[in-house]
Amino acid sequence: MNRLTYRKFVSNVMLTLTGVCTLVTVSALFLILGYLVYNGGKSINWNFLTKLPLPPGEVGGGMANAIVGSVVMIALASLIGLPFGFFGGIYLAEFGGKGFSFAVRYMADLLNGVPSIVIGVFAWTVVVVPMGGFSAIAGAFALALILIPITLRSTEQFLGEVPRSLREAALALGAPKWKVVATVVVPAALPAILTGMILGVARIAGEAAPLLFTAFGNAFWATGINQPTASLPLIIYTHAISAYDDWHQQAWAAGLLLLGGVLFTNLAARWIMSRSISGHKG
Repeated sequence: MNRLTYRKFVSNVMLTLTGVCTLVTVSALFLILGYLVYNGGKSINWNFLTKLPLPPGEVGGGMANAIVGSVVMIALASLIGLPFGFFGGIYLAEFGGKGFSFAVRYMADLLNGVPSIVIGVFAWTVVVVPMGGFSAIAGAFALALILIPITLRSTEQFLGEVPRSLREAALALGAPKWKVVATVVVPAALPAILTGMILGVARIAGEAAPLLFTAFGNAFWATGINQPTASLPLIIYTHAISAYDDWHQQAWAAGLLLLGGVLFTNLAARWIMSRSISGHKG
């Protein structure tokens, strides 16, 4: 076997291997999605989206309270986590020194690796216990703790990819650094930053463990954000481990709805990124 034949052989082997790995990865996603559609698609209807859960054995009912509860807690977590992560990322990318910035990056990476159930226990200690009860506020706080380091690191990364020449050109015109960052650097990286934020929100949308210790769940409508609140991840968990077949069907339907929301946010992030790339090329 000569050298050229050997190189072609190795190339074909590696191409086949990478193709098989890609096929397995994509097949796993479509298998999960297909399984959810098959088991839960028939349970998604108008009642499922607008009605409250019913006791086991009763026909009908839905998860409207869990849908609304998830939206409320994700919105509150985004209001808390996105600004902190965004401005923290700007500080690290544009103003931070070596020692302090290294410590912040290290702590953010460490927080990214902390199991979400540990964050739930922490939120229970610092929010639930002082407030005297479970609430959407506590759930949003726990989700925000997960969202902050994701947003911070992605913002810093995307700001770091802005060409240095843009900063130097603006500074050469006499603009102060804060104005250069606000009017030149951030707008240049904004589509990518928004993409990172959307993916971060999609990441916290499926978290159930922190909500077990904070929002706790509710079979009825919550009367306020300081009350126990239902959510889709929690209701999937409670219904899936139950002994009732009708609850199992609703758990599949809730999983399909949640996965559909995550897929939608990912597609939105990809669309924003593609528009940004096409805009720069134009």
